[in-house]
Amino acid sequence: MLTHIWEQPKAITSTGSPRALVLAPTRELALQIEADANDLAKHLGTNAQCVVGGMDIQKQLDRLERGPVDVLIGTPGRLIDLINRRHINLRSVEILVIDEADRMLDMGFIPDVRRLVYQTPHKRERQTLFFSATFNDDVMRLASSWTLDPEHVVIAPESVATDTVAQEFWLVSSMSKASLLAKFLGTSAPERALIFTNRRDQAHRLISYLNKRDIHCEALAGDIPQRKRLATLTRFKEGRIPYVVATDVAGRGIHVDGISHVVNFDLPEDPEDYVHRIGRTGRAGAEGTSISFVSEDDAFNLPAIEEYLGHSVECIQPDL
Repeated sequence: MLTHIWEQPKAITSTGSPRALVLAPTRELALQIEADANDLAKHLGTNAQCVVGGMDIQKQLDRLERGPVDVLIGTPGRLIDLINRRHINLRSVEILVIDEADRMLDMGFIPDVRRLVYQTPHKRERQTLFFSATFNDDVMRLASSWTLDPEHVVIAPESVATDTVAQEFWLVSSMSKASLLAKFLGTSAPERALIFTNRRDQAHRLISYLNKRDIHCEALAGDIPQRKRLATLTRFKEGRIPYVVATDVAGRGIHVDGISHVVNFDLPEDPEDYVHRIGRTGRAGAEGTSISFVSEDDAFNLPAIEEYLGHSVECIQPDL
């Protein structure tokens, strides 16, 4: 995408008219895409900018008005807001990227995404990249509507999940999970760990439990103000906090090098979330470890995970 813009420069004089548009379901993911895009764009003389809800809209408008933007990245709601205010025009979009389309569908964003797609040129006049962890009937219908003669590329989830990540499954009673986690963090002292829960209230309770035991960690959950979440993520990236407890939605934008361990405090209901979670470790060729607690409350989620991975897993009694 950036190479296309670099190799085919165009004199764009109007602000808010990007050549490429990237749609993401969450603020964290959109901000991460912006950071990665600008790391690459600075070598090509191009630029990327992010607009998301939950952050100061005036600051985003000020950035838009400073000059033309090549790649605009955003969440659907904020993009529609800025289009309605006539600060953004999508008629010059040459490349449309829809990231995590299945998550967009799950979160109810498709009506907004559809409005945005219709604001861009016809699919015959643009290139469309459509990313999804799964391609069920609903996702395939969307792909068919928004792409033209697409090439379907599939990456096997099991290779993504197992190449560099050692997966462990620990049998534990639901009442003992918090104490087991505290003991593991206290005795093993992993360098940097990301801990996933299925619910926000569980994340907050777990943070309180661990902090009372002098285990320094912070939370990333959807009900935490965006500015605080970004500050937590920055501290985690910089190594100032060793452990973060996150929910799946908030954790989608976590791309931090050097995460040594991922702990599934709760087994996810969706096996795709399991792969997404453990993929936060073992990145860039490094080795990582995932530890999943299997209790009476969520053991029934395990068969779906095994089926998704394509092999059975062994549950063990933790030796702590």
